[in-house]
Amino acid sequence: MAARSFWKGYLKLSLVTCPVAMAPATSEAEKIRFHTLNKATGNRVEAVYVDAETGRKVEDDDQARGYEKETGSFVVLEDDDLRAVALKSTRTIEIESFVPADSVGWLWYDTPHFLTPNDPVGEEAFAVIREAMAATGTVGLSRLVLYRRERPVMLEPRGRGIVLWTLHYADEVRPAERYFEEIDGAADPALLKMIGQLIEKRTRKWDDELVRDPMQANLRKLIEAKKKKRPPPTRKRAAKDEPTNVVNIMDALKKSLAAEEKPARPRR
Repeated sequence: MAARSFWKGYLKLSLVTCPVAMAPATSEAEKIRFHTLNKATGNRVEAVYVDAETGRKVEDDDQARGYEKETGSFVVLEDDDLRAVALKSTRTIEIESFVPADSVGWLWYDTPHFLTPNDPVGEEAFAVIREAMAATGTVGLSRLVLYRRERPVMLEPRGRGIVLWTLHYADEVRPAERYFEEIDGAADPALLKMIGQLIEKRTRKWDDELVRDPMQANLRKLIEAKKKKRPPPTRKRAAKDEPTNVVNIMDALKKSLAAEEKPARPRR
């Protein structure tokens, strides 16, 4: 059974158009979420907007967007003003350009979505666009309104479908050079060799278990204990986060490699 989509529209390249559907590639539906409560009554707490000066509640219809031009002075933007500068269509992904797939760094990637054809008649057009990108090693760039704002998006061929990534805007990504340019790039070849051995010993095939969130399992145990009015599970005190000062990197690497040789204790 196909997953439910949250967006339907059209994929367009020049005069080639096909209906498509989109669904988020990630989900937090299984995550444990908490409500904010009034500790005294146990009732949920509501968040409301209030006027910063009068303290009175501001109803939804009375709320407006404002840009602060100077302290305490705002330019008010109405919905019609915002519509005038928005995309003409919120239901068409029109591919405007293509770039080499390996030229888009990971820092630009934001949120992934699965894009699929939404009509058997349009599957051929969808497949042609997807396979052409795969054959040329390119990804498509477009813009789309998602989650109430206009976003740059990238279309990446993946298997029989396309992954649509929302991207960060250019003014959101900080230049790495600003942070890295003063770091000494030299490294001792002997140390490199030993680090390489350490990496080799710890290299394994990708598995989603490697990024499983242990906090969720611990929270479920805690909640079950609370529901049954049992003492909450206890955990051993964690070691201090502060590492000891490394005086000699070579000695530290030798000890690390020696520790890797010891058989690991079976997990309980």
